Amino acid sequence: MTLGILVVDDEPDIEDLFRQRFRAELRRGELALHFASSGEEALESLNTGLQPEAVLVLSDINMPGMSGLDFLRRLRAEAPHVPVIMVTAYGDSENRRRALDIGATELVTKPVDFVALKKLVQSVILQKTAA
Repeated sequence: MTLGILVVDDEPDIEDLFRQRFRAELRRGELALHFASSGEEALESLNTGLQPEAVLVLSDINMPGMSGLDFLRRLRAEAPHVPVIMVTAYGDSENRRRALDIGATELVTKPVDFVALKKLVQSVILQKTAA
């Protein structure tokens, strides 16, 4: 079964970076990556249906327009069952507290440690599919 992950980030090189780092999982058909460059685009994609469906969202916090925290608030209201890992260059305790209070599963800092992120993604997906 292929599991979908939606990556929300306004940085143009994020898609190439994530495709490179998750190359093996993509080739084996374990994961499908979806990308949105804003919170608004991500909500639209989730509402119109992604195939395969996103079982996890990875979202930046600092984006123009709707911030990642505002996106998280909206997603919690519309799809409270979808786990969200916030990814940010600003991993200070205030951002961490706010993200977790709003309902983020976890917060990871940039530059992303992809070995640790893959373990976290696997853990969240296992918890979600076991539920």
